[in-house]
Amino acid sequence: MDVIVNQGETAKKIASMLLEIGAVKLNLEHPFVWASGWHSPIYCDNRKSLSYPEIRKFIKTSLATSVRQRFPNCEAIAGVATAGIPQGALVADYLELPFLYVRSKPKGHGLENLIEGAHEPGTKIVVIEDLVSTGGSSLKAVEALRQAGSEVLGLASIFSYEFDIAYENFEKAHLSWFSLSNYNQLVEYAVEQNIISGSQLDSLQEWRKNPGQWRVDS
Repeated sequence: MDVIVNQGETAKKIASMLLEIGAVKLNLEHPFVWASGWHSPIYCDNRKSLSYPEIRKFIKTSLATSVRQRFPNCEAIAGVATAGIPQGALVADYLELPFLYVRSKPKGHGLENLIEGAHEPGTKIVVIEDLVSTGGSSLKAVEALRQAGSEVLGLASIFSYEFDIAYENFEKAHLSWFSLSNYNQLVEYAVEQNIISGSQLDSLQEWRKNPGQWRVDS
């Protein structure tokens, strides 16, 4: 079981792209409040990348290339609803593989499907997620696929906050995972480009270590 967070040029390039288009916003003076109640100096919405053809293409090819390299036996791609659906569909199309997606909960009518798309027990699947925070929603999708008889080879994400709890959750689930870019690469790039100061970097690093207790004056 491998957990790999990309530390190369791809990670830095994607971080720069997400900042450039405002898919990632940094604001220490007026932190964002997540649904969990956490105060956060960062907001990430990778769905915005879909509106920019060149960035969309770069993310698609980077994900697809990494999937082929790390999971050469992959037979199908699954997206995590909702933001992982378009990204997963793009990757599946590029790799010419079947695509399916996993809902957060069963559809409330018709067949009440949790998994949408054709799949057979034993199919070797790679799951695509746009963003990993704690890993909870991703692992629910993985568990649904496993219960349906699929063999989940691993999970790929565009961006990760690099919370310790995510690493622990994926390890407990015996799930291989890689992310194209990550929080550390993003804040390092932001310092290089004078988007944030060195003193602000300390606060950003404290947030990643303990997001539930972080406040703007930490």
